[in-house]
Amino acid sequence: MQNIPSVDLRDFLSDDPVRKQKFVNEIGKAYEEIGFVALKGHFLSDELVEKLYKQVRNFFNLPLEVKEKYEIPGIGGQRGYVSFGKESAKGRTTGDLKEFWHFGQYVENNDKLANEYPANVTVNELPEFNSSGKETYKMLEKTGVYVLRALAIYLGLDEFYFDDFVKNGNSILRPIHYPPILNEPKDAVRAAAHGDINLITLLMGAQGKGLQVQNHNGEWIDAIAKDDELVINVGDMLSRHTNNKLKSTIHQVVNPPRELWETSRFSIPFFMHPISEMPLNCLNNCVNNENPKQYEDITAGEFLTERLIELGLIKK
Repeated sequence: MQNIPSVDLRDFLSDDPVRKQKFVNEIGKAYEEIGFVALKGHFLSDELVEKLYKQVRNFFNLPLEVKEKYEIPGIGGQRGYVSFGKESAKGRTTGDLKEFWHFGQYVENNDKLANEYPANVTVNELPEFNSSGKETYKMLEKTGVYVLRALAIYLGLDEFYFDDFVKNGNSILRPIHYPPILNEPKDAVRAAAHGDINLITLLMGAQGKGLQVQNHNGEWIDAIAKDDELVINVGDMLSRHTNNKLKSTIHQVVNPPRELWETSRFSIPFFMHPISEMPLNCLNNCVNNENPKQYEDITAGEFLTERLIELGLIKK
């Protein structure tokens, strides 16, 4: 496969069972073959996208000493600011060429989870940064719920199988700034080759070159979305839960050509996580003689902690 398939969520949301099944078949096939799709018909308006990007640029343009006020120790970077070069891909020691921010879950009617998750961090200098971040979080989460419903049907599960696991889940909205490259990087790239930790990732800002996806032949494909599309991929949690029936695909953000080194890149992924108690045990209907069980049983919370240690965000 040389291109990222495009699907339209409006097919799934229609009252036409044929269109709904068409979407289920298309996204399921894409996730078995390459693990990525470009999605139209999501719940983000152009106005909200524009508003958030403006606020994100405003935040990253703040002086470093202001941004560092919002870097919270002891929480593995799960909320607030994470400064340049702090995160590295699994298996690498060189930090990625990026700085980023984390908005987390806005817990509703669940005191236990409200106490379990770190509190969101408010940027006092930019009140619209906080409000537009929250609104975007909610719209991406809503989109993700419907994508997971389609995948549940594709997997032969109840359509609403994932709903209770992702309600108040430990999801993260991450505005990322890849600053201009000022010196020849030795071996650092904007984001080294990696798979995502979570169930699915919904990405804003894949309209230009930079994001690349590795197909099953080991070839790198440019993942470029149209203006009205999100790029959505399978994460390691969902790949593990489906015993690799749905593929978590390795991807990277490469450095631009030298003539574009002086430019910044911004992207905003939404990492959709379940609640920590969700069992990621391989689904019975994804295990057979041709595809025996490949993973030990583990919860989403245990798996997340393992991976944050591997990424260098939590110290042992």
